[in-house]
Amino acid sequence: MVSVPTSISPRCLTGILPFFLLLFSVATGLSTAFAQEPALNTVKVLVAYHSLSGNTERMAEAVAEGAKSLPGTVVVLKRVGQVTAEDLFSSDAIVVGSPVYWSNMSGEVKTFFDNWQFKFGVFPEFKMKNKVGAAFATGGQVSSGKEVTMLTILAAMLGNQMIVVSGGGAFGASATTEGDSQGIDKKELADARALGRRVAETTALIKRVSPP
Repeated sequence: MVSVPTSISPRCLTGILPFFLLLFSVATGLSTAFAQEPALNTVKVLVAYHSLSGNTERMAEAVAEGAKSLPGTVVVLKRVGQVTAEDLFSSDAIVVGSPVYWSNMSGEVKTFFDNWQFKFGVFPEFKMKNKVGAAFATGGQVSSGKEVTMLTILAAMLGNQMIVVSGGGAFGASATTEGDSQGIDKKELADARALGRRVAETTALIKRVSPP
């Protein structure tokens, strides 16, 4: 018969105690890491736009909806004139939308990009470097300058050493709002949501491999 000790000697406790203390410290460290993980994985996307008729605003809302569909994404949706330095610099990604004015971005959107330097001082430090950027546009006609508008938005971002992506179309999401079109349709809104989702996914991937 094997005898079972009914008590533990002080010498045994002295040997076992450091082991349990080590287990406790490891468990505490893991719980802290898991608690901090959501904050590290959070992606902040700024969707900035100009809109007079409401068409570009509808697309902006769909872009924001698409970005939010990725868990852990925080979206700030603002008109370009309302964007602050804090909005700009705290964001991991910026999606800019414009109506087509004379086959190019609107003056308000151009002023927004100019203010990156004149108001917010992005240069010479390139404070927008390695943030993700994307574009969307609305235009009255099928061939009215939507692609040129998106390309000029992306060009401004590339000049700031941002990482640009597309989605919903070759250069971004776009919508035709006049002529034979009955306004923004479900397909165009789906393209805008796809753009927002891709921006969020790409930004999350970049944050995962970038040093803190």
